[in-house]
Amino acid sequence: MDHLALVQGPGQAARAVLRAAARRRRRGFGSDRGFGYGYGYGYGPSLGSGSRLTGRALRLTGPSSDRTARPRLPRRRPQMTEGRCPVSHADPAAPHRLDASGARQHAVNEELRARGAAVPVLLPGDVPAYAITRHEELKDFVTHPDVAKNACHFAALRNDELPPGWPMRTFATVRGMITADGEDHKRLRSLVTRAFTPRRVEALRPVVHELTATLLDRLAEAAAADPDGVADLRRHFALPLPMGVICRLLGVDDVHQDRLHELSNEIVSTQTAPERVPAANREMVAVLGQVAAARLKDPGDDLTSALIAARDVRDGAETGDRLSEEELIGTLMLTIIAGHETTLNLITNAVRALCNHRDQLELIRSGAATWGDAVEETLRYDGPVSYFPFRYPTKDLPVGDAVIPKGTPVLVSYTAAGRDERAYGPDADRFDITRSARHLSFGHGAHFCLGAPLARMEAVIALEALFTRFPGLDLAVPDEELVPHPSFVGNSPQRLPIRLGSRPGVAHSG
Repeated sequence: MDHLALVQGPGQAARAVLRAAARRRRRGFGSDRGFGYGYGYGYGPSLGSGSRLTGRALRLTGPSSDRTARPRLPRRRPQMTEGRCPVSHADPAAPHRLDASGARQHAVNEELRARGAAVPVLLPGDVPAYAITRHEELKDFVTHPDVAKNACHFAALRNDELPPGWPMRTFATVRGMITADGEDHKRLRSLVTRAFTPRRVEALRPVVHELTATLLDRLAEAAAADPDGVADLRRHFALPLPMGVICRLLGVDDVHQDRLHELSNEIVSTQTAPERVPAANREMVAVLGQVAAARLKDPGDDLTSALIAARDVRDGAETGDRLSEEELIGTLMLTIIAGHETTLNLITNAVRALCNHRDQLELIRSGAATWGDAVEETLRYDGPVSYFPFRYPTKDLPVGDAVIPKGTPVLVSYTAAGRDERAYGPDADRFDITRSARHLSFGHGAHFCLGAPLARMEAVIALEALFTRFPGLDLAVPDEELVPHPSFVGNSPQRLPIRLGSRPGVAHSG
């Protein structure tokens, strides 16, 4: 960043960063026009001319008058001190480059919280953004009327200033309720809610129990096959459980499960090579298009069939409106990614926390706390999602001491907010399953996660069954040797090596 930006005020400095980064991208990258990420580029499947999947697709367009405003602000002159350079090279307004490897997430969160409630950051490709790091400001931000989810408000995307193959494009451009605002969001959420009912979730309970028992057998087999008695809990248990449940929910054949996880992982990882992102999107869309076409031809008792059949209801009467083909595929894609990646991370992080805090595990065994308490505290203490993309201010928006420029992408950091001492007290870094304070890990406001009840059910059943069958289960390596999953969006170790009996010499906190 040039020295001019360093001596200006925070708002002006942020705009200088935005302009400089845009200039670098224009010099170094070619065109990457279009908002589509898969089917938006014309790669998507067709359900056939006989398909009745009609409806309004979300339009990611915006009027030219909605371009990012960059008003000139009064310049803050540097204070001259004899014998000292007037420019601070450790300027607190300088953007923090988010580490795509996911390393040191909680340490980084602490540093950013100390800087402010809203902190300028750089995304992959040097794309400028902001991160919201504090609990109360995050709640206020996600419910603010001048904050949008639709990428028509993303100035750099609209102005063709993003690098080709930008790995985070999918988060902005996927079509569905997660990127919709206002009436579009109400319509889409209503359609999904009518299909994804509490009754449908509860009907999955025996499925979760059955699959959990099967996977515990496989976990034991994996540990027995290893010379040191070590098994990767993430690979053999925490991953296939939510993936199996979500595929059963959607009516996806077992043959697609492993590949859908691999594709989901490529999309979520912030280290995926740019050339792989469009290919992963195209392949996932093609697979889900096959699923949708099969359910259209032969409906079943699954969520995909229910989504195809769902109609919007206004004032007690059906409107005839339904999900368009594009919206249906986008909804399935978001359900696959969010429905298994977050629960996978939640189960992994909960086992890690309980192994590192045996006193908390004993509270559950003594009846002083419940497995549900452990799940809720894990969601706060080490949540499955760290920096969740994207929201966009529709006008210059003050957050804390910062002013986020209109059209700037913003990530909300649920893991940073989860350890905010302003909300949880001086012991916010302590894992305490008796804590009563509520977390934000499933979101807040209109976009609160519809899948929260299913994720909670899966995690509670998984933890109880796991520690009941293997009461001596423990980490096979010291906690500091665990390598994070390569993403600043998700939050979990890449592997969780465990033994089904305690290993002497591994120290625990708590």
